[in-house]
Amino acid sequence: MAPTHVLRCCQRSLAWIPVIFIAAVVCWSYYAYVVELCLYTIISIGEKIIYMIFFHLFFIMFVWSYWKTIFIQPANPSKEFCLPKVEKERYEKEERPENQQEILWRAATNLPLYTPIRYCDRCQVIKPDRCHHCSACDMCVLKMDHHCPWVNNCVGFSNYKFFILFLAYSLLYCLFIAATVLQYFIKFWTNELKDTHAKFHVLFLFFVAAMFCISILSLFSYHLWLVGKNRSTIEAFRAPVFRAGSDKNGFSLGFRKNIAQVFGDQKKFWLLPVCTSQGDGLTFPTRLVSADVEQQATVTLQQEPSKSAAEVPESPVSESQNRLLSSEQNANNVAEHQENNTHTPAESETITISIESES
Repeated sequence: MAPTHVLRCCQRSLAWIPVIFIAAVVCWSYYAYVVELCLYTIISIGEKIIYMIFFHLFFIMFVWSYWKTIFIQPANPSKEFCLPKVEKERYEKEERPENQQEILWRAATNLPLYTPIRYCDRCQVIKPDRCHHCSACDMCVLKMDHHCPWVNNCVGFSNYKFFILFLAYSLLYCLFIAATVLQYFIKFWTNELKDTHAKFHVLFLFFVAAMFCISILSLFSYHLWLVGKNRSTIEAFRAPVFRAGSDKNGFSLGFRKNIAQVFGDQKKFWLLPVCTSQGDGLTFPTRLVSADVEQQATVTLQQEPSKSAAEVPESPVSESQNRLLSSEQNANNVAEHQENNTHTPAESETITISIESES
């Protein structure tokens, strides 16, 4: 028991090495740019001031978003996703998988789930949609994207916006350094400027900035594509499964709404590393909800074709599903039911189904 605990502590300590490395590079880049380049190399006062203002702007935003990505704790499933004590004991004693699945089905009846029921034996919770267990953090993370060693943290619902901004500002930081250092890099390389102790810092500053810029650009572009599709890295490799089968675009609501899911509705806060993401990480709107409602309503209509509109029961949509359906989606569903599910009996009666959302 003790060796395992010691090993775990060593692993957690070593996990900070990439973060310490990035912090050291950033501190050195600050010294090399501000002191060696701006103070000792650049002669023009106006150029110094302009470079220092924009450099510190990108530096502050970069460090702020990086800090938030590292130290914001990943969001975990709430208590409602934990099995009741009695059900938990029955689940652990039960040996047959089908009986265990039946226990989970009963426990998840009132939970807002659109994907198959998944139970984490490690955390002993029913996983919400888009939730996954991180072996590095040893916890279930809401809307988990991936575990990033460069921030020593899981990137998920609680800090995904901060991670995107971290990539954006680190890219701008490196681009600005590379662009402004380039002319002095060339002058030092061609010996137009005399050799000083600043030469080493300026030369390596350009190489390091260009190298990081290329690597960050590809990662940032990929995650922008994921945001536009409303997918996580996990979902990009393994499509989520719904009642109608797997669908890689199941959570996609359209480009603008997908952006708002991560950055929020207020555009003035999009570029600031403050929490503005929509939702609670436990439930997510999906474009497949309306399709499920239509299927249930169609089955009900086929079973009782002779009843009038007042006698047809409401579609059995759970309260959790209704919470996820927007008023716009409900309006569209009613219109589609009136067009597609109209039944004309012998007396040419028209039967329609009305679906009301519980607000």
